[in-house]
Amino acid sequence: MLKLFPLLSVSLALPAVAAAQLTDLETRWLQAGQPVIAFARAQGLPIDIIVQPQDAPGAVPLALGYEAGRCKLVLSLRGNAQADSVLQGVPPARHGLMMEAMTAHEIGHCQRYAQGDWHALPRGFVEPRSTQRGNLTPLAQELRETRREEGYADLVALAWMQGRHPEQYPHVLAWMRGVRAGGEVAGGGAGGSHATQAWLALADGAGVFDGPASIFEQAQVLWRKGLSGDK
Repeated sequence: MLKLFPLLSVSLALPAVAAAQLTDLETRWLQAGQPVIAFARAQGLPIDIIVQPQDAPGAVPLALGYEAGRCKLVLSLRGNAQADSVLQGVPPARHGLMMEAMTAHEIGHCQRYAQGDWHALPRGFVEPRSTQRGNLTPLAQELRETRREEGYADLVALAWMQGRHPEQYPHVLAWMRGVRAGGEVAGGGAGGSHATQAWLALADGAGVFDGPASIFEQAQVLWRKGLSGDK
């Protein structure tokens, strides 16, 4: 769970008072994610957008907390080198696209929390006995559950991008693979809590997210396939 520090609350429309307290970088991130937030709220997801007004070195630039039944989408950009490093190598013209994808990723987390499904397996999915709870160390169990949630959220982000920016989908997928392989986001790296490469591999191909179902339902299909091979 994301620890919530004293925060600056802002609305989606960025009112003048709140906007005056935001940096240019924070405003760009919020504007890039605005279509995703508007969609999520239209789906009934309870989302608050908040900004850490103090320096947050080493923090994940965009993260999600859940408190009192509401999702807290938290920006931690001030004094934080990760805000630049996560976009390293991405052409400036595509920065907003990746910010939008990151926002969609966090909305995937919000949907899981709001549905009461956090760390729960899909209904009807049965794991092999050897990998069920109780047969793993607490640390291994925690890493696996986090990795699975990250895999689902990555797929939600990709489903969103395919639906809204299909021509940019290959660029977003390639960037996400680079982030996961390089461990740019805390916890990344092979076998770690953010190692979602198996799910990203399933998302590589024409027509993967072209169906009429919601982005959450489309993500669920591939997520379930990836769970079958996840130990």
